[in-house]
Amino acid sequence: MRTQTYALAAVVLVATAGAAAAGGGLPRGGDRATLDPKDFTTRIDNPYWPMRPGTRWVYRETSPDGTVQRVVVRVTDRTKRIANGVVARVVRDTVTENGMLVEDTWDWYAQDRAGNVWYLGELTKAYENGKPVGTEGSFEAGVDGAQAGVVMPARPAVGMRYRQEHYAGEAEDRASIFSLRERVEVPAGYYRDVVMTRDVNPLEPRVLEYKFYARGVGPVLAIGVSGGADREELVRSGRVG
Repeated sequence: MRTQTYALAAVVLVATAGAAAAGGGLPRGGDRATLDPKDFTTRIDNPYWPMRPGTRWVYRETSPDGTVQRVVVRVTDRTKRIANGVVARVVRDTVTENGMLVEDTWDWYAQDRAGNVWYLGELTKAYENGKPVGTEGSFEAGVDGAQAGVVMPARPAVGMRYRQEHYAGEAEDRASIFSLRERVEVPAGYYRDVVMTRDVNPLEPRVLEYKFYARGVGPVLAIGVSGGADREELVRSGRVG
């Protein structure tokens, strides 16, 4: 990655000054989101996270102790009607370590008329020694008070703040737009004008992560800077099958 630590610090200062900017009507905190299913589509073409069926992203995640995991995200041709009535695109996310399954997640996304990409829930299973050991973090918008969130605004702007998901005590990720002009280099390539977000979770107050989204590609890099220093970088992406 060509953006060095001093550049990140400069971005933080600039973004903090604009943090009071309006969120563009995006959901915040635990606010109730009333969604009209007619306003949503499973054709997700937001330029910063396009989800065309058959697209696959392969990532390498490295922890501070040197542990390496392989993360594969694939957009399926399946859809799911969420409890709140919205029909979502099904995306599968699998994590393996030394060839052994660590986590297997089915995520549900949809895009509204404005172009915002919404996250409507997930069914996730953690594995140990090849056996499922838990489903912590699973939720579905409209069930047990869980609310949908936004994972990528239609028109990102510095200072935008929004929730990505909300299921009290289980899934409470939050994000804000910090920069629109980052440069990132990962195994998959070199990208300019990358959107950078600052990601936090009140359930893990010490954790801070920066994520980077390249136009026409999607997520290309995630860096833990507090509460863990994992680095997840895109190795390759494209359509398969």
